[in-house]
Amino acid sequence: MKTKISIFFLFCTVALSAQQKKWTLKECIAYAIEHNISIQQSELDIEVAEINKNDAIGTFLPNLNANVRHSWNTGLNTNPVTNTNVTATTQNTNFGISSSVVLYDGLKNINRLHRSNLLLLANQYQLEDMKDNISLRIANAYLQILFNRESLKSLQVQNSLNEKEYERTKELVKEGVKPKGDILEIEATMAKQEQDMVAMENNLTLSKLSLFNLLALDNFEGFDIAISDVTMEENSIIFESPTSVFNKAVNFRNDIKLSEVQIQLAKNDLKIAKASYLPTLTGSFGFSTNYFQSKLLNLPSFRDQVDNNKGHAFGLGLSIPIFNRFQIRNSVKRNKINVKSAQLNLEQSKINLRDKVQQAYNDVQGALKTYQANEKTLIARKEAFKYSEEKFNVGLLNAFNYNQIKTTLENAEISLIRAKYDYLFKIKVLEYYFGVPLQ
Repeated sequence: MKTKISIFFLFCTVALSAQQKKWTLKECIAYAIEHNISIQQSELDIEVAEINKNDAIGTFLPNLNANVRHSWNTGLNTNPVTNTNVTATTQNTNFGISSSVVLYDGLKNINRLHRSNLLLLANQYQLEDMKDNISLRIANAYLQILFNRESLKSLQVQNSLNEKEYERTKELVKEGVKPKGDILEIEATMAKQEQDMVAMENNLTLSKLSLFNLLALDNFEGFDIAISDVTMEENSIIFESPTSVFNKAVNFRNDIKLSEVQIQLAKNDLKIAKASYLPTLTGSFGFSTNYFQSKLLNLPSFRDQVDNNKGHAFGLGLSIPIFNRFQIRNSVKRNKINVKSAQLNLEQSKINLRDKVQQAYNDVQGALKTYQANEKTLIARKEAFKYSEEKFNVGLLNAFNYNQIKTTLENAEISLIRAKYDYLFKIKVLEYYFGVPLQ
């Protein structure tokens, strides 16, 4: 009985721990990369590229084929011993093996192997680029949860202060120090604040659901992220110029590397196309023997026949292209165009990257200035509220104006929180272009 109770509590503990798991940003990114369907498909593309590379290696090797043929003949046949025609029922078995190898094909096989290596590299760059993009999406969703959580906490603190203010004002109204209208004004403010908290709670749930869907988890109940104390700290990257960020990004960005590999692929395909103008030399070897059988004829044994009838064949074949309806010429022209197109794609990718870096840099500078402005605004709003509170307490300010000033302060606090997380995400984007891993 004690054992059953222990097992029961063990399962309860495990289930409770699973529900109380708090996801860190690092865990979210790692899980998304491992379970994302698009990334898994890209990994399968790499496996296919590995197989294609193995195919390209195989083209350097000779093939080897074996063949066996058995036939029955009734009627006039040739006696293989006397070389005379006889009427009999005979059986004939032929055995053979053959092999051929390409000795020269204008270096097509070498270039095809090179192409398979480039395709494998391109798929790897594409996979890494997808991982980078999903990491940024996870970071954005994660920070959105933190923003909503901190905003909700700010509203809850203000609501707690309003409840205390409400109780204090009730006492002052009873004593005749404050008019009854002040109570009604505070109640209206608290009702509006409750609406704001409900809306923010809903936003928090939706932001968690967004991250949950990105992770493709199974059970939303109990899903939450780790509590993080996110603070504003000076980041050295804001002192980097857009040019220095771009120069670093262009050397490690996977989308740029992918465009560079695509140029190499196009040039390699052009070499393969031009190789079709050249002759192809192949070598071949064959071995064959046969066995003849008939009940009416006195024939040598199976072993003797196989040994006596064996034959070897060696050969060289040369194929010289002369005219093939412009196919080779047009293929070369198409691949030349593909090379130019790939080069233009690389230039466009660099232009796009430069624009993104410049935009990210401008966004960070703008977000930092917005945060600093909101910080100054909040300080001023706090001073204004402190002064208004003193006036309200001595009856020099009515409840309506007092609550208006308090609402302005609350809005300033939310605006500062929003500016903080906007800056944090934008600085992460700029760091991403500078090669700093997401933390």
